[in-house]
Amino acid sequence: MSVVTQEMVRPATLAIDVGGTGLKASVLDATGKLMAGRVRVKTTYPCPPERLVDTLAKLVAPLPAADRASIGFPGVVRNGIVLTAPDFVTRSGPDSRVSGKLLAAWTRFDLAGAMAARLGHPVRVANDADIQGLDVVSGSGVEFVVTLGTGVGTALLVDGKLSSHLELAHHPFRKGETYDEQLGNAAFERIGAKKWRKRVRKAFGNFHVLINYDRLYVSGGNAQALKGHVDASITIVGNLAGILGGIKLWEGADG
Repeated sequence: MSVVTQEMVRPATLAIDVGGTGLKASVLDATGKLMAGRVRVKTTYPCPPERLVDTLAKLVAPLPAADRASIGFPGVVRNGIVLTAPDFVTRSGPDSRVSGKLLAAWTRFDLAGAMAARLGHPVRVANDADIQGLDVVSGSGVEFVVTLGTGVGTALLVDGKLSSHLELAHHPFRKGETYDEQLGNAAFERIGAKKWRKRVRKAFGNFHVLINYDRLYVSGGNAQALKGHVDASITIVGNLAGILGGIKLWEGADG
């Protein structure tokens, strides 16, 4: 881990990106500058809430002290409380069987409260695609963000403000399967980049008909496979947005 040595501009924000395959974190100063290299560990399963909280606390321990934290989580989150956690309710990770015990444990789990108690400072939690969207959009008009990684994430922003989160990934797409099942990393590896890109372009067409967005941004681990294969109006952005967007959750706050 390489730590930036210049003086930090407070408040400092610990930004955590929770993914189905990896957990990542860094610290940003008030200007949005990274104050440490990103730390990462693999997501292990089964992963009940208490295990995730413990793992995140250990992951961020070596980072510079922060005044507050933001967490991007792959599910529906309202007021820091998890409503859905598709990856984390499974027995052995994405695409495996759902555990009733884990489903009960994650439903309405106060992730923000649990992490605040462990870290000793305020914590805000939002959907991971929403946080990426906060970092990459222009802030003008209707803008849509799609993340293509372990699964599919989406975020809708109007004039830079998040709209209510929609889990479009779990809606029917084609052949009786959802966008998540047809476009997630398991599908990418199974069918290859060429067929996967064809599906992605069809999905983008569906999203545009549904939302009539002005601009589309694409992020996530498999987004780079689209370079040179999608319309030039589509912006492909880097994975660091999942960290950098964390400070945007605190805009307008005093600290």
